[in-house]
Amino acid sequence: MRVSIIVTSALLWSAANAQSVEDVHLNVIPRTVAEADRIEAVLRPPTDFSVPQKFEELSAGAATVRVRPDANAFSQPSGNISFEDELTFKVGNGLFRKLWVSSPSSTLASDGLGPLYNARSCQRCHLKDGRGHPPDGQEDNAISMFLRVSIPGGPDDGIDEIEGYLATLPDPTYGTQLQDFSLAGHPAEYSLQIDYEEVEVALSEGETAVLRQPTYTAANLGYGPLHPDAMLSPRVAPQMIGLGLLEAIPASDILALADPDDADGDGISGRPNIVWSLEYTQPMLGRFGLKAGAPTVRHQSAGAFAGDIGISNPLFPAAWGECTELQSGCRDAPHGDDDERGFEIGDEGLDLVTFYSRNLGVPARRNVNDPQVLLGKAVFHTTGCASCHQPAFVTHRLQDQPEQSFQLIWPYTDMLLHDMGPGLADNRPEARATGAEWRTPPLWGIGLTQQVSGHTYFLHDGRARSLLEAILWHGGEAQAQRDAVVKMPRADRDALIKFLESL
Repeated sequence: MRVSIIVTSALLWSAANAQSVEDVHLNVIPRTVAEADRIEAVLRPPTDFSVPQKFEELSAGAATVRVRPDANAFSQPSGNISFEDELTFKVGNGLFRKLWVSSPSSTLASDGLGPLYNARSCQRCHLKDGRGHPPDGQEDNAISMFLRVSIPGGPDDGIDEIEGYLATLPDPTYGTQLQDFSLAGHPAEYSLQIDYEEVEVALSEGETAVLRQPTYTAANLGYGPLHPDAMLSPRVAPQMIGLGLLEAIPASDILALADPDDADGDGISGRPNIVWSLEYTQPMLGRFGLKAGAPTVRHQSAGAFAGDIGISNPLFPAAWGECTELQSGCRDAPHGDDDERGFEIGDEGLDLVTFYSRNLGVPARRNVNDPQVLLGKAVFHTTGCASCHQPAFVTHRLQDQPEQSFQLIWPYTDMLLHDMGPGLADNRPEARATGAEWRTPPLWGIGLTQQVSGHTYFLHDGRARSLLEAILWHGGEAQAQRDAVVKMPRADRDALIKFLESL
């Protein structure tokens, strides 16, 4: 019953918002009826947890890569990439790792940094293509973490084509993102200050866990006070693997999982974020970013170049990046778009970085036959975790992206927004996402975080120091699942963590 209700709801929603759900960024070969039937069969939820599902170890289908034993596990090209395209991947990697310098410079292809920025390269935030972390003590910096900022918009600041759009505006002085680094002669915008309060949580069988409740302060403001209504949102750089496959999931399949009015009464009411595409000048399904605020990998990459590094590009053409009109010294400084490039990174460079980001391979699952892992998988499903962390999809069949074309993938996300309760709320809207909603993060590769990134900090701001802590922060739509984990036998809880570590 639930499936038919959700699909009907999604189809009605799609009919009313057709331009919002078209996959205009992909060259799609439509599925045949026979293919649709095969897909429906392969995606049915498991009923036997004594053995793995077929192809479950291939997290990214044919694009899956072997598990490397070192920190480069997330830095491999798609397993099915061609020899010729592997060269393109490596050139894109070079641009992803490139350290940008200030203008004017004799290195004309690399100048244009800042003047305000969070990092000098993409790799500085996404070290080894893994997830970032909050500052670890007084001596550590916040290079892979920053604060987004905005103020509430008015009735004339929305986007008419997007129903339910929650209008926001940049902070008049600081824009939409606070930068904590700057070039000589320019004050940095702020210093990130985090204060933690420890909260103890009692678990079954006498166990306890300790959570860190963070308070964020934009300290040492370099350009005067923030707007009185400024809304701050902490963000840690997410891992980079599998982005092209997530981009290739049919929007209709994601929408079919949406249940905005909780029609089936299970307490889960995932909603799609619909955002404005700068590439296609129309509303599209939001897929990327912690609140699904970007529709494509290219859009996300271009936004990061502008906001994180201060690099102009075809989608975000301002030579000064995020500098506002009140930051006149930043706007008047030398920039790197006065040469033949036109932008500090042009279409060709942006396309290369996009290709690299699309094709970072997802490592294979580990220990899929382990009895404790299989028990943990059963706990994951019976507890209801799979209601949001949707295990599998089949991507579109594509004309020009063989690496992502028609793959059975296991990302463990529904790509939808969910209200995660007041404990995780940043109280800052983004497009249609409320201040309490976050996109379900993919879980593939999560068990390799320590190996790749050297830590086990999770959630949007890295407050959780373990997978268990991350679960215990769940609230809102996931409150029932969180409470079940608290109360379940310790053996089941341990098995659940073991299952997550196998992903």
